[in-house]
Amino acid sequence: MVSSAFMARLKRELEMLETEPPPGVSVWPKGDAVDLLRAVIRGSMDTPYRDGFFHLEISVSSRYPFEPPRVRFLTPIYHPNIDSSGRICLNILNMPPKGGWKPALNLSTVLGSIQLLLSEPNPDDALMVEISEQFVRKRELFDKIARELTLSHAQNEVLPDSESMPTDQLKWKPGSPSSSKPQTQMEEDEDDDGYHGYSRKKRRVGLSESSSL
Repeated sequence: MVSSAFMARLKRELEMLETEPPPGVSVWPKGDAVDLLRAVIRGSMDTPYRDGFFHLEISVSSRYPFEPPRVRFLTPIYHPNIDSSGRICLNILNMPPKGGWKPALNLSTVLGSIQLLLSEPNPDDALMVEISEQFVRKRELFDKIARELTLSHAQNEVLPDSESMPTDQLKWKPGSPSSSKPQTQMEEDEDDDGYHGYSRKKRRVGLSESSSL
C-alpha cells in the first residue's frame, strides 16, 4: 500500500521538477502511474551527445526515499557507464555500503547526476569495459561512434508509441567504424548484451553490484 508520506513527497518533487528542472531535463508521469515516470535529458554541447534527446524510464518504489529510484535509458547510447539494456552504473543509484544513496537525495539530484555522467564518463567504474578502454585510449574514435549513434537514435524529442527503440533498427550506417564487425546490433540475450558483440565475460567482476538494475 502506498503511504500518504510517499505520495506527498513524490508530488512535491514532481512540482519542483516542473517549475525548476535541471537545465536540459524534462520529467513527467507516465499516464496515471505517479510512481512510473519518463524523463528526457538533452546532451550537452561540448560532448558527442550534443543536441541528442535521451529518454529515460524512472520507477519509484513505495520505499522511496529510503531506496533509490530505478532508472534506465530507453534511448540507445554509446557510453562506458551505460549498457545496451539502458542500465546505468552510478553510485547514487545504489544502496550503501556499495552505493551512495541517501534519503536526503531526490529525483532532481539523480537526473542532474546522470546528465553530468554524460558530460564526464567515469572509465574507472565502467559497465561497458571495452567502450571504457576506447574512451581512454582512442578518444577520437569513441567520440566518432558516440556521435554517430546520437545522430542515428537520439533525435526524437518525443518517443514513438513503443517508447523504446526496436533492436532491429540499431544497425550502424555503412562505412561507420563498426560496419565491418559481424555483430553490429545491440543484443539482450543470455550470451551477449553489449555493443559490437561485447561479451558479459569482459565486464568487470562485481559490476552488477554497482549498476542500476
